[in-house]
Amino acid sequence: MRCSQCGFIESKVIDSRSIDDGIRRRRQCLKCGARFTTVERYQQKSIFVIKKDGRREEFNRDKLLSGVRKACEKRPLPTGTIDKLIDGIENELYTTGKAEIECSLIGDLVMERLRDLDHIAYIRFASVYREFTDISTLKQAVDTLIDTNNSTPPDGQLALITKEQLKAKGKLRRRRTS
Repeated sequence: MRCSQCGFIESKVIDSRSIDDGIRRRRQCLKCGARFTTVERYQQKSIFVIKKDGRREEFNRDKLLSGVRKACEKRPLPTGTIDKLIDGIENELYTTGKAEIECSLIGDLVMERLRDLDHIAYIRFASVYREFTDISTLKQAVDTLIDTNNSTPPDGQLALITKEQLKAKGKLRRRRTS
């Protein structure tokens, strides 16, 4: 491993520790004495994603992470939650043992986990993934979420307000008909 300070190629390992998916090593350059950290990760076999139009594209964790981050933007989620969600999805994809996976499987895995994590992030992701074309399909998705998840929401998330609760508080507005 090359020293980040002087470029010398020889170093000694001072400390090694296991991390989730590899090994973290603390090293010291034998020439200048600089210390630096290296991380070794397991190299997974490549998985190809079969897109809706039939194209095949290598699985890209960063692309998946970007989409989930957009859905979770400005949501009160604990630090590291999104990374753990992506790690779980990626792990599940690799443990299938398949070389090719339909993009719909990835989308469904994200939807399933986001539904349990944060309802707003779920609806945001669903609106892009399911390609809602009008407000009625969006409303249908929200209604389904409310019906299937009428229990308490995930920790740290406010509960959705039902029409009955709004009526009871007198805050449901009637539409004007012209």
